[in-house]
Amino acid sequence: AVRIAATIEAAGGTVFARVDHAAGAASVGLKLMPSVLVIFGNPKLGTPLMQADPTFGVDLPLRVLVHEVDGRTVLTYHKPEALARTHGVPVDHPSIVKMTGVLAKLAGAT
Repeated sequence: AVRIAATIEAAGGTVFARVDHAAGAASVGLKLMPSVLVIFGNPKLGTPLMQADPTFGVDLPLRVLVHEVDGRTVLTYHKPEALARTHGVPVDHPSIVKMTGVLAKLAGAT
C-alpha cells in the first residue's frame, strides 16, 4: 500500500485516506490477511465527471484495495468504464480514459 500511495502522489494525485482492514480486525481479536483500502483522487479528473453527472460524486474519490491472495499482493478496484456507464457518462470521456491509465499503472506497481 505504501508503494501504491507513493505512485499516486508521484503522478500528481492526492491520497486522502488509508483504511487498514487487517488492523481493524486485529483490534477486535480477529485475523485478516493484509488488506488496505487506499482512497485517492485528483480534482482535475474527478470534477469534469461530476459536472457531467453530479451522482458521480458517490464513486469519487477513487478507491483501490491492496490485499494478499495466495501470498501475492493484488490490487482490486472498480473499472472506470463501469463507473461511467453507471452514471451515464461516455466511456471515452477524457477523465475516464485517464483514470483507466492511472489504475492500470497502479496495478503494474503491485
